Amino acid sequence: MTEPAEPGADAWRSDRTLDARGLACPLPVLKARKLMAGMAAGKRLLVEATDPMAAIDIPHLCQQDGHRLLRQDRNGAGDHALLRFLIERGPAAAQPA
Repeated sequence: MTEPAEPGADAWRSDRTLDARGLACPLPVLKARKLMAGMAAGKRLLVEATDPMAAIDIPHLCQQDGHRLLRQDRNGAGDHALLRFLIERGPAAAQPA
């Protein structure tokens, strides 16, 4: 018997996943930037992080590098919350220097 899919699980469909749980700023955003640079336009990266600064840094990365932040959510409270971000690589995304 198969397990029922998480409601809205398809909305979180990604081509790659970055597990940045336990990593402190700036590592989640630096690792996300590196992975995005190697992905084709339109591909999706799911980032999971526990650093509260990721809530600021990941959206800023998307704006700065020309990616689309498709979804984000927070599960839990305080410093132990799990933050998830679904990013779509932009067609003319800036390349890191």
